[in-house]
Amino acid sequence: MADWKRGVRRVLYPAYEARLLRRLPENLPRHIGVMLDGNRRWARAVGHDTAHGHRAGAANIEPLLGWCDEVGIEVVTLWLLSTDNLNRPASELEPLLQIIADAVDSLAVQRRWRLHPVGALDLLPAETAERLKAAQEATRDVDGMLVNIAVPYGGRREIADAVRSLLLEHAEKGTSMEELAAVVDVDMIGSHLYTRGQPDPDLVIRTSGEQRLGGFLLWQSARSEFYFCEAYWPDFRRVDFLRAIRAYALRERRHGT
Repeated sequence: MADWKRGVRRVLYPAYEARLLRRLPENLPRHIGVMLDGNRRWARAVGHDTAHGHRAGAANIEPLLGWCDEVGIEVVTLWLLSTDNLNRPASELEPLLQIIADAVDSLAVQRRWRLHPVGALDLLPAETAERLKAAQEATRDVDGMLVNIAVPYGGRREIADAVRSLLLEHAEKGTSMEELAAVVDVDMIGSHLYTRGQPDPDLVIRTSGEQRLGGFLLWQSARSEFYFCEAYWPDFRRVDFLRAIRAYALRERRHGT
């Protein structure tokens, strides 16, 4: 981009962002899910390696959480790694896991938000899983926004884990399969999800131009609104976030359909 265009944006965007913020309607989302997509493509576009893209993406997490705080969001779910991503070559996966763990450690040290890992932690290397659990423990008493760290996460895996947990719970109680089949319902399964006890996401944002869920919060997003942004995640800005919030607030939602 030409330097003069960057200069114009630096001058105009703060005023535009302030205008968007002032004019946000009151019906804002309580829970936002964010699919942080496009780190690798961003890295290729700027002529760097994949790890550089993941580091740039990690650096954009804290600003996002600050923007969420600014408008009063209660819960944010960040999808940082899918279960499918675990199949990537070790040369990419190992640095990525280190970058994610470092980013989560940095958030925990600040004690601004309550961190909650959601995902199949048993699939991670032991050290990575322990660091995520330590971040949760270190922020357990923080009176701030709840931040779900989805690593490694897959929606189908979550539902399977929820059903497995439900079956084991009732097996311990001595409930027969016939008795369980007669009473099992949506709420019972929901109470065993990784996000149990939390409100479902009102808004799901995906960056990078992709317009698909890819397995993110499959159960919880049944009534969510979706916002797809063309920017790669490292380029996602406050103005993009505010546009997503405004788009959500201006939509007419019919929760029965």
